[in-house]
Amino acid sequence: MSVKNLLWTLSVVFSLAITSCSSEDSVSEKTEISLKTYQYTNTELDLMDRINQYRAGKGLPNLQQIEHVSYKAYEHNLFMIENNQVSHQNFENRSNHLRQALPASRVGENIAYNFQSNNGVLNAWLASEGHAKNIEGDFTHFGISISTDSNGKKYYTNIFIKK
Repeated sequence: MSVKNLLWTLSVVFSLAITSCSSEDSVSEKTEISLKTYQYTNTELDLMDRINQYRAGKGLPNLQQIEHVSYKAYEHNLFMIENNQVSHQNFENRSNHLRQALPASRVGENIAYNFQSNNGVLNAWLASEGHAKNIEGDFTHFGISISTDSNGKKYYTNIFIKK
């Protein structure tokens, strides 16, 4: 095996080891990842504004939106709709991806299902200790996606990151 092939093999093994790290570990090597764009709906922008208004009321800095984070939230909504389940399944994969792509040092996620208003979903998140902890957390950026299934039920994924 040539030295070039050996180095390539080692870099692949090293990259695979990185993706198994926890969501708060730092990544020392960045893999080239194409960032996706995302077109926000007025409802999504409104919910992002409400989250930042809540944070401001707590003396916390506003979170900055990142389209790629919202795109990953959208992908998760589609996964939940296709599998007819509400879950954080594959969160570690999303977290590892965002840690490498942006890079992020921390990642958090809130999900919700079947709320009809932004006030309703935000109030539910704030009433839950874990969800409120993410909203009030030491994050710098976020993304959100609201998707509707064929029965008109809404799926929400809100991902928080610290850069």
